[in-house]
Amino acid sequence: MLHLTAGRVAGLLSRRGVAAFSSSGVKMASHGHGGVTEQTDMSVPLYCDRLDTPLPDRPYKDTLSAADKSLKQKEKGPWNSLSKEEKLALYRIMFNETYAEMKKPTGEWKTVLGGIFFFIGFTGLVVLWQRYYVYPPHPRTLDDEWQAMQVKRMLDMRVNPVEGFSAKWDYEKGQWK
Repeated sequence: MLHLTAGRVAGLLSRRGVAAFSSSGVKMASHGHGGVTEQTDMSVPLYCDRLDTPLPDRPYKDTLSAADKSLKQKEKGPWNSLSKEEKLALYRIMFNETYAEMKKPTGEWKTVLGGIFFFIGFTGLVVLWQRYYVYPPHPRTLDDEWQAMQVKRMLDMRVNPVEGFSAKWDYEKGQWK
């Protein structure tokens, strides 16, 4: 399974070498999936909606339409002249989600709880199966009758009569003290 011929190893190494040196680092081979994928350049500012970073590195919309450009020009003037819809449109140019939208609860807890209950149920079935088919039956010394006979035998032998087991038994009345 792990045996590679020298020709296959050389072929693999030569293909990797050609793929590594033929591109400028922006594109990478997709390992036989037919196309070339773009690689994200992490050196440029990125946009992300996060509660802990109120101001992202760049605005949500990079390319502005004509209406958005006129709204940005209107933004430079007094904000009292802007309507509520225009203020919201300006906000949506800068940000994708509001804090209320980011804090809105998701239904993910239901999926997690369902998964937990599924695995608990599956584990219970495995334990039940093992109890019936894997483990041997309980020894007879764990039966209630056997334990009652053992207690009677220990009392008849007067095991540890000073402070132990037999000291708690009243032999004249035939009951526990």
